Amino acid sequence: MAFTPLNALNAFLEVARRRSFAAAAKELGVSTSALSQSVRQLEARLGVTLLTRTTRSVALTEPGRRLMEGAGPAVDQALAALKVAAVEPGEVTGQVKLTVPFISLSHVVTPVLARYLARYPRVEVELRVEDHMVDIVAEGLDAGIRLSESLERDMVQVRLSEGFRFVVVGSPDYFKRRGVPQTPRDLLNHDCLCIRSGTTGSLYQWELERGSKSWRVPVRGPLVTSNQTAMVELAEAGAGLMYAFEPDVAARVKQGSLRVVLESYAALGDGLFLYFPSRSRVSPAFRAFVDVAREMAAERSGGPSGRGTRGRQA
Repeated sequence: MAFTPLNALNAFLEVARRRSFAAAAKELGVSTSALSQSVRQLEARLGVTLLTRTTRSVALTEPGRRLMEGAGPAVDQALAALKVAAVEPGEVTGQVKLTVPFISLSHVVTPVLARYLARYPRVEVELRVEDHMVDIVAEGLDAGIRLSESLERDMVQVRLSEGFRFVVVGSPDYFKRRGVPQTPRDLLNHDCLCIRSGTTGSLYQWELERGSKSWRVPVRGPLVTSNQTAMVELAEAGAGLMYAFEPDVAARVKQGSLRVVLESYAALGDGLFLYFPSRSRVSPAFRAFVDVAREMAAERSGGPSGRGTRGRQA
């Protein structure tokens, strides 16, 4: 891998974002040793250490973080410009990089992406499904999807869904064996399928509310997982109670394999939002994605396009 400052900078950014020389080398189509040499040469030229390396991990130093934050957006913009230069006038091309939570996939992300990719076939989308909070600026992502209460105030927010409930569900067999909880406090005496936060590492406390009162219940049980599919299947099998995004379990509740309890305490979420930095320069590919997302959100809500947008317009 021949050394030039720009090649080395791009190599460093890829490693920094992926926190892995092997993954970055695969993405760039070079050997791991060549990539490592390129980054070392960049560090030597700058006279600073950009990355700390162990046998198991790669982490940014403070100079590395500053370089990533300062140069990353400009390099991404330059690479996108190279792709745009080769296309027909008016044709949308480029790459869109997103981070989304599991609960958004089937109800929001999949329908939007299906329409977007059909309309703009020369765009590439990189989709990261992860339930922990991500610094989209530091990791070179265009946008993320999260619940509104999780978002920073300086982010542009585009509503993608109406509000929905989080409910407690279990199987008829479980309730036959263990009884039905009547109050949030009763959950402390039940087997609950627990969720570990990918952001804090702590077990998630189930949030319930009724009128002006709210509860955060430190539930415990036989299983801790972040995999929603496994949790739903185990709840159906009677292994314990589950705290669920209601649209994810609606079909199973309708067919009777799961039952909602503590319904009068169900917490209402404000909805899912697309978010991205207000200071970012929006590429044509990402602008087109935002337009499709708004279009489909308006169709679901029955309102005009753009309804429910917070912050500055993209």
